[in-house]
Amino acid sequence: MTITQRPTTRLLAGALLFAAAAAAHAQPVVNVYSARHYQTDEALYAEFTKETGIKINRIEGKEDELLERIKNEGASSPADVFITVDASRLTMADQAGVFQPAQSKLLEARIPAHLRTPNWIAFSTRARVIVYNKTRVNPEWVQTYEDLANPRLKGQLCVRSGSHPYNLSLGAALLTHDGEAKTEAWAKGVVANFARAPKGGDTDQLKAVAAGECTVAVANSYYVARLMRSKKPEDLRAMESLTVVWPNQKSWGTHVNVSGAGVLKNAPNKANAIRFMEYLASDPAQVYFADGNNEWPAVKSVAVKNPALEQLGPFKADELPLEKWSPNIAAAQQLFDRAGWR
Repeated sequence: MTITQRPTTRLLAGALLFAAAAAAHAQPVVNVYSARHYQTDEALYAEFTKETGIKINRIEGKEDELLERIKNEGASSPADVFITVDASRLTMADQAGVFQPAQSKLLEARIPAHLRTPNWIAFSTRARVIVYNKTRVNPEWVQTYEDLANPRLKGQLCVRSGSHPYNLSLGAALLTHDGEAKTEAWAKGVVANFARAPKGGDTDQLKAVAAGECTVAVANSYYVARLMRSKKPEDLRAMESLTVVWPNQKSWGTHVNVSGAGVLKNAPNKANAIRFMEYLASDPAQVYFADGNNEWPAVKSVAVKNPALEQLGPFKADELPLEKWSPNIAAAQQLFDRAGWR
C-alpha cells in the first residue's frame, strides 16, 4: 500500500498500518521505507506480492527524513528495507549503522561485484554526463570531467550545488582516481569557470545551456532522457541545441551512480526483506526499477526498451567498485568547501 499524505502525516499513518499488520498476523509482510517515487514502482510491488504472497507496507518520504526516522526508531523500528537513490545517501545510511549484510547467493550471482557493498546493493545505474551547446562549444573541449576545469571554459559552466549528492559522488570518484591534490585543483578550476552561482537542479542546468545562459553543464543521464521523452514542445526545442558527452571514454570511463537498497539492522522480517531484495534483482523487476527513472538495470543481461537511452547510445562506464569510492564522499565535501563550490 502507498501512503500519499504529506511526509509527517504519511509516516505516522504508515506506522499505524505496520502495527495493525503485525497484530493481525493475517499475511507475511515486508516493511519498506522508500525515497523513490516512480509510478512504475506500483506495478513492481504488486507483482512481488502476487508472486510471493508477501504484502508490502510502504512508506515514501525524503531521504533524510526516512533515515532520521530509522535512527530514532532504533531497535523498535518496523522497517525492513531502506531504498534510496545515489551512493552518497546509501553510504550515509551505512555509516549511520542502520544496515546489516543481506547474505544471498542469488544477489551475488545477479548483481555485479562493483555494484555491491557488504551492506547495500545497487539495483539500477545512471551516468553523470557533460552536456554542451552544439553551436557554441568545440566538442574537443569537453571530452573529460577534467576538461571542465580548463580556463578556456571560463564563465561558461552551469552546475548545481557542490553539496548536492550527485556532485559529491562524482567528486568522490575523482578523488579515488586522481588523488586529493589533483581533484582539489580541478574543483577550483570548475569554480573559476562558473557562468553563475550554482542553483537549481540538473534540469535547470540543461535548460540554462539551451537558453544561452551558459554553454556547458553537468547532469545525470536520466534528466536528459526525461527531456528527450517529454511531450512539451519547449523541452524538445531545448534538446535540439544540446549534445551529450560520455566523459572519460579514453581513460577510466564515465562516472556511474546508482539507486539501491539495504536490509535494515533491526528488520523484524529479515527473511522477507532478503526475498524482496532478491526479487529486485529479477529480470522483470529490473526493468520496472530501472525504466521508472530512465536508468539502466544493474543486472547486465537485462535490457530496457527505452528510446531515449537507446538514442544516447552505448558508452564505457567506470567500473570502480562502489565500496572503494563511496567512502570518499565526506572528503569530497571538504574539498569542495575549500574550493568555494557552495
